[in-house]
Amino acid sequence: MATCFSPQAMTFLRGLARNNQREWFEARRSLYEEAVKAPLLAVVEEINAAMREFAPEHVRPAHKIAMRIYRDTRFSKDKRPYKTHLAAWWSRATMEKTSGGGFYLQISPQQVMVAAGVYMPDREQLLRLRRWMSAHHALYRRTREPLLKASGGFEPVDPAALTRMPKGFARDDPGGELIRAGNWGVQALLPAELALSPQLVQQVVRRLRRAAPLVEMLNGAILPDSVEPGKGAGEASAGAAPDARRDRTPRRFF
Repeated sequence: MATCFSPQAMTFLRGLARNNQREWFEARRSLYEEAVKAPLLAVVEEINAAMREFAPEHVRPAHKIAMRIYRDTRFSKDKRPYKTHLAAWWSRATMEKTSGGGFYLQISPQQVMVAAGVYMPDREQLLRLRRWMSAHHALYRRTREPLLKASGGFEPVDPAALTRMPKGFARDDPGGELIRAGNWGVQALLPAELALSPQLVQQVVRRLRRAAPLVEMLNGAILPDSVEPGKGAGEASAGAAPDARRDRTPRRFF
């Protein structure tokens, strides 16, 4: 039987949104464990099984991919302790503790989001990506464009772009908006009802598979040992002034 969520799971998340308090959550912890957390881990396991065919470097144990429901409130004015959605993040091996390119799934009573790309990387990765986009903007656009035209419902992620070109890049660089961006990738916003459907995993996997070449390309631009196509290692490390590293960018989009 295909894995999906029950109406109980969505009822729990809607209730949590109205009662985002530890007392409310703890009184319903067993319901969370059985109706919410367990199905999420099962969905991740099924996606893992399919992902071994097209993105094996992103497969890890389900409990390391499923994101915690607890919010990190240490540096936030918003002290609500829980997220009101479920999420999973498939990072690439060796890049688990950084940003990098990966695959993302978010489930809520409002929608199902499937995304792939790089979200708010650390400063070193940001600089690598901007240099790469300057040299290979046409290749990136050629790889992304079929995803936007296909039937999967993909659209570009919010680029969180700078209003001006970062220092070290020419104002008329044809990479333009790709260099100014802070996020790269695609996302599909799907109906919330999909979370309750036996088609959930199939529909998610179909989109992740299509986006895998884009993620692989972005990670190739980030990995320290990678060399840009057509360049030597020395050339690959040049192209932006040290001031470009001053961008203060959050580590995560989600």
